[in-house]
Amino acid sequence: MAIYSYKTEPLGDFNNAEVIKKYEEGLKIVESYIGKTYPLIINGEFVETGNIYTSVNPAKHSEVIGKVHQASIKNAEDAMNAALTAFETWRKVKAQIRADVLFKAAAILRKRKYEFSALMTKEAGKPWPEADADTAEAIDFLEYYGRQMLALEETDKKILSRRNLERNEFKYIPLGVAAVITPWNFPLAILAGMTCAAVVAGNTVLLKPAITTQVIGYKFMEVLHEAGLPKGVVNFIPGDGPEIGEYMVDHPKTRFVSFTGSKNVGQLIYKNASIVNEGQIWLKRVIAEMGGKDAILVDNDADLELAAESIVKASFGFSGQKCSACSRAIIHEDVYDEVLANVIKQTKALTIGDPSNRLNFMGPVTDQKAYDKISSYIEIGKTEAKLVAGGDGSDKEGWFINPTIFADCAHDARIMKEEIFGPVLAIAKVKSFEEAIKVANNTEYGLTGAVISRNRAHLEMAREDFHVGNLYFNRKCTGAIVGYQPFGGFNMSGTDSKAGGPDYLQLHMQAKTVSEML
Repeated sequence: MAIYSYKTEPLGDFNNAEVIKKYEEGLKIVESYIGKTYPLIINGEFVETGNIYTSVNPAKHSEVIGKVHQASIKNAEDAMNAALTAFETWRKVKAQIRADVLFKAAAILRKRKYEFSALMTKEAGKPWPEADADTAEAIDFLEYYGRQMLALEETDKKILSRRNLERNEFKYIPLGVAAVITPWNFPLAILAGMTCAAVVAGNTVLLKPAITTQVIGYKFMEVLHEAGLPKGVVNFIPGDGPEIGEYMVDHPKTRFVSFTGSKNVGQLIYKNASIVNEGQIWLKRVIAEMGGKDAILVDNDADLELAAESIVKASFGFSGQKCSACSRAIIHEDVYDEVLANVIKQTKALTIGDPSNRLNFMGPVTDQKAYDKISSYIEIGKTEAKLVAGGDGSDKEGWFINPTIFADCAHDARIMKEEIFGPVLAIAKVKSFEEAIKVANNTEYGLTGAVISRNRAHLEMAREDFHVGNLYFNRKCTGAIVGYQPFGGFNMSGTDSKAGGPDYLQLHMQAKTVSEML
């Protein structure tokens, strides 16, 4: 079957009146169904439990986005049985057919693009460009993984047979049932990517979306249903993380766990998945992305305007709620004062408010828990460094924290080493580029980083010594593109499982060799 070449989904141009109109129409569609109640989906059937979670708009927490039934342990067990049954047929479905489901889902998402983006604006607090990019990335994952699965089918051609002696076959086969635990900060893109990578490889899925963005997860289930995915292949079981999540991870029939979230939860999953439970006949595989403490380094020979712009956009886009966000700027002393002044100036010019208004660059943080955590780190920062912007917020109507900058940070300060996951930037001064690299690596994370420099020798030094999974030169450290910048990091940032890369699907499969004597 002929398919068109992979191309990334274009981003919306919000200077275009037609694009603005479409997004506003998307908001109206979402407003037509906010407040509705959503069931679990197990074996293609709707299940109501009576245990309701209320999802609210983080920019206006009095506004209910949806009410979602929550799974019990029994529901999770039913979902596991459905997934096990579905696996016996789905694993034998041809790769082309599985890929076709993804291609169809991508086409459906394109038609509903502005609705999904608008829903993320409402339920996740994403400003228009951030939500638009999230939807585009979801489409990219579907298109890319479909093609990658087809490419892996060709691996057998690389295996040799021996004339008049034996015929050899090499193929990838699916693992089994996946426990897919997704994050709230990319509630469509990462959810779609993690789920559909498992599905297109022939696995079946127990899908637990992040607690604050469950409506988005349900709406993606609508897409999979319309795309023709058989019942039981993906089972939607929103629920309490410590209860349902742990049950999924610990279950002896779970074959692998795909997780994106915090370091602490990731460590717990890794530990629990390593235990061989009664009735378990395999070692569980863990695919994990767990966070970052990402830095932009500014050399003394650099485009200083580019440096300031990159720092501000990477630090405060989506309120700093990205594992790839710039939470540290490490600046050479020769240009420190100039870059700092420009960063402060650009930050104070940012517009903050309800992301439904396209003119607002930055919206709220996700919930009260996040608001309280970020606020506590701001108080820590006030004792460690010089507050030069922000430092305040309000949770009266929504969970808003002003973009906050701490200058003259000690290299070993807590705000320089610990993940805050909010609009808080720590800035430190260094005497040399070598020292900048040393400070950048002085954290337990290793996800993304960027270097702003015209010095080729320094760029090459960073290429070798800056220990992150995704390193960018002369641009910001956020915004990895599927198929172009495979995404995943080192150390406590996870298992370096490169999402959107050529070998990602192989993590969801195992290889089998068949040799027939002639």
